[in-house]
Amino acid sequence: MSGLSAPGLPEGPIRARARDGVAGAFPPGAGYGHTVFGATPAASPDPLDRARLAPPIFMPERLEKLIELGREPTYGDVVLDTVIGGLSSPLPVYVSALGSTEVAGSDLGLAVVRQAGRLGLPLVVGENVGSVGGYRSSGPAATTLLARIEAYAAELRGPHGGVVVQQSTEDADSEIWNLLYSDPAVRDLLDSGRMAFELKCGQGAKPGLGGMTMLDADGAARVAGRYVVDAAAGGGTALLLRSGTPGTFTEEILRQQIRLMRNNYPRARVWVKLPPVRDVRHAAVAAWSAGADAVTVDGAEAGTGWAPVAFLEHVGLPLGECLARLGSPSSCVLVSGRMWEGARAVKSLALGATAVGLGRAALVAADEAPRDGLVNLVACLAFEMRMLISALGKYAPDRLGPEDVWAATGSGTR
Repeated sequence: MSGLSAPGLPEGPIRARARDGVAGAFPPGAGYGHTVFGATPAASPDPLDRARLAPPIFMPERLEKLIELGREPTYGDVVLDTVIGGLSSPLPVYVSALGSTEVAGSDLGLAVVRQAGRLGLPLVVGENVGSVGGYRSSGPAATTLLARIEAYAAELRGPHGGVVVQQSTEDADSEIWNLLYSDPAVRDLLDSGRMAFELKCGQGAKPGLGGMTMLDADGAARVAGRYVVDAAAGGGTALLLRSGTPGTFTEEILRQQIRLMRNNYPRARVWVKLPPVRDVRHAAVAAWSAGADAVTVDGAEAGTGWAPVAFLEHVGLPLGECLARLGSPSSCVLVSGRMWEGARAVKSLALGATAVGLGRAALVAADEAPRDGLVNLVACLAFEMRMLISALGKYAPDRLGPEDVWAATGSGTR
């Protein structure tokens, strides 16, 4: 290394590219498999971070609640039960897509799955799980699609919960939805109305790209015929980059895909996953008009998987901007991106979301306490949400509205 310095320039990333070539575009490869990646607050200029919740002094809904109860209402009177894309949940929260990465398919990923089942939170199983990890296994393989679904279903009690299974282009080639829809192992979920299929059009961490994971040589050889495999991005490790394709969509293609889903899988709910793109409202309206039960939108802050740093820091709209562009949604909007505490969640609900998704936060919580970490995190989140919603003079999440949020602008207030 020379003694040359360049004040004001990001020397570390420049040197990494000079030293490692293509691999320098990614985080250090040594972190793969036990680190979850995504945009940091400093790299995400999200309007939600600057916005504030704005309670009024005059609260007619509090008066209505007082009359109903015969006493002064408290935050404990806020009812959080929510229908999320046709699936019942004890609060407006679901577990975002966990894909085929090593983290999601490990014991840590299964801990998240099991705790989500105990809580009755809807769980999204991400793309490429079946086509990379396999559909089913005779052993305790946590990486298979059916293993995750069965682990979740085994914990379900009561009316809440449901499983949402994403399908990518490669998953479609493997006929993942067809396999599930005809499998007796998931019949109870279908019969009880607790299964949904999600058409994936993109994701927050890398809009415009497909899913990415790093595989060893054997794993890469196993999927090389169906995925792009690149050895140049190994980051000094023996791992190879496996990239899926994002799929090609026009408005008519999206509409036809949704219609096919409704016709071919009538007992499953239909979800559509959108990335944080400039035409997010156009795409959402097209999905709703074709009959989608829910549209999920990741902000640029979302994502738990492997992605080029350039995408994490420079590509995609912040979640707050996505919500602003969606305006007053005509149907169910689900959002994710740095969700782990009540204020950001309640601001999102007030700006039009039906529910918020836990991704990295769920993994971190389960890593801290494999048995109860997610349960404890959700308990804290529910407590904060009840207090905040009550402070706004409301007693259910669907009563929130844009009047409950003050948004800072460049000149001061709005």
